[in-house]
Amino acid sequence: MFWENAGAQNTAATLQLALEKGRELGINTFTVASCTGETAQGLVSLAKNARIICVTHQVGFQSPGVDEMESSTRESLKAQNVEILTTTHLFAGVDRALRFQFNGIYPAEIMAYTLRIFGQGVKVAVEVACMALDAGLIPHGQDIISIAGSQKGADAALVIRPAHSAHFFETQVKEIICMPRNK
Repeated sequence: MFWENAGAQNTAATLQLALEKGRELGINTFTVASCTGETAQGLVSLAKNARIICVTHQVGFQSPGVDEMESSTRESLKAQNVEILTTTHLFAGVDRALRFQFNGIYPAEIMAYTLRIFGQGVKVAVEVACMALDAGLIPHGQDIISIAGSQKGADAALVIRPAHSAHFFETQVKEIICMPRNK
């Protein structure tokens, strides 16, 4: 499915398509990029008996020391058995510090920009799946469904078999369920 434009207006349909594909393929594990928890809560409300891992921005992403997810939202999602991962982004880390300090571009940034050819949501869906695998929150060697978007909401969903970051190029995007046509 191709959405005409990127953005949050595609969230409900993206979540629905991801769940339908999960049922079709027998996949019950989902990663979802959600900084405020809103998209994760949308998935929880639609998914019955799914394993959901919510991957947020790292603390300090928007401003030093600030966690974008309210503690009440975090508690509510955890009470609904959603696992939450808040950590350094796969394509950021110290490479981004070098870019900020020295105004250059480094390998992880090049990888991120290459994936953005398919759109921000596709890049983030790949990224959060690998981050969740690195954190031990999803099983190694299994296909999952990863959901993400362009700034707010969700507009991309993938069937993916992520690899650990040290073996990133073993990651397999098995299917693009949906993504925006215009980035």
